[in-house]
Amino acid sequence: MVLNPTYLAQRTRSSINWQDARRRVLKSYREWLRASPEIQNMYSLNLPVSAIRTKIRQEFERHRYVNQLPVVDVLVAKSNSEYQETLNYWKQLSHVMKYFRVEEDPTAKLPKNFMSGFLEENQQKSIK
Repeated sequence: MVLNPTYLAQRTRSSINWQDARRRVLKSYREWLRASPEIQNMYSLNLPVSAIRTKIRQEFERHRYVNQLPVVDVLVAKSNSEYQETLNYWKQLSHVMKYFRVEEDPTAKLPKNFMSGFLEENQQKSIK
């Protein structure tokens, strides 16, 4: 099998205006949604395609209210990079599953801030 490192690669560019940025974001979002069945098969995920699509939507919704055009351009470039790495199978299963940590382990949650997480972890270590 011949590896083509430029497969799915896209040239990074700046958006001309907000309409252009919106078009690029929607294109990236649709590519991710279309690839979700393939991602499920490639990584042998024990999740339904609907859960993968929901997580993709959540990741895009997380940045919905970004109001600076250069920041949107960086987010689109990162999305394209993640897409290429995921579909070229350059990621390991753990890299993909980090997005589904809460779904896999309901007790797993991020701390509210650094100090509370740090203190909680130290308390658990002292108990053991």
